[in-house]
Amino acid sequence: MPLIAPSILSADFARLAEQVRAAEAAGADWIHVDVMDGRFVPNITMGFVVVEALRSVTRLPLDVHLMIVEPERYVERFVAAGADVVTVHAEATPHVHRTLQLIRSAGAKAGLAVNPATPLDWFEDVLGELDLALLMSVNPGFGGQRFIPRSLERLERLAALRDRVNPGVRIEVDGGVGPANAAELVRRGADVLVAGSAVFGGGAVAEKLRALRDAAQA
Repeated sequence: MPLIAPSILSADFARLAEQVRAAEAAGADWIHVDVMDGRFVPNITMGFVVVEALRSVTRLPLDVHLMIVEPERYVERFVAAGADVVTVHAEATPHVHRTLQLIRSAGAKAGLAVNPATPLDWFEDVLGELDLALLMSVNPGFGGQRFIPRSLERLERLAALRDRVNPGVRIEVDGGVGPANAAELVRRGADVLVAGSAVFGGGAVAEKLRALRDAAQA
């Protein structure tokens, strides 16, 4: 059964605690937190204080996605703030292996993300250090973007690589995920679906989350 990780990037921040609690009550598995620095991606979002606030209002695992340069400088602070999973980008640090080890030594699960045009070869040599492999299916930086169709083929190749090298790694897909493509993503190998506007983009959070889960399990 796939995990559903609603992304608070699309939430109403004036009612953030309320919306996160609604997602938890409706059966969300993780809460996805997109941290952006305005350098690695053309947007600035949130940091340690938001993670701490989320930790105080939900028991769900906090899936913190660092879209920042030099993430190794901040990993330990995000784990201390309450992150359960910390994912860094292959493109954002010259020391991927060391950074993954740092995440694990800080007490969190380690994830690695790649952008849509980044070769999947990045994963091969570090799959033994990973708990999560995140495939971006849009160019990172903004919510509400359209899913890049070629991501389906990339997902299938990543799943085959994972199954061969380290079957314990979960594959997460982030970007343009919704009821229309959820079942196909799961069929191609996705274990975790990140959904922002498909859950928080207007309407009742519980109804939208249930619709996404029903579609993913179809």
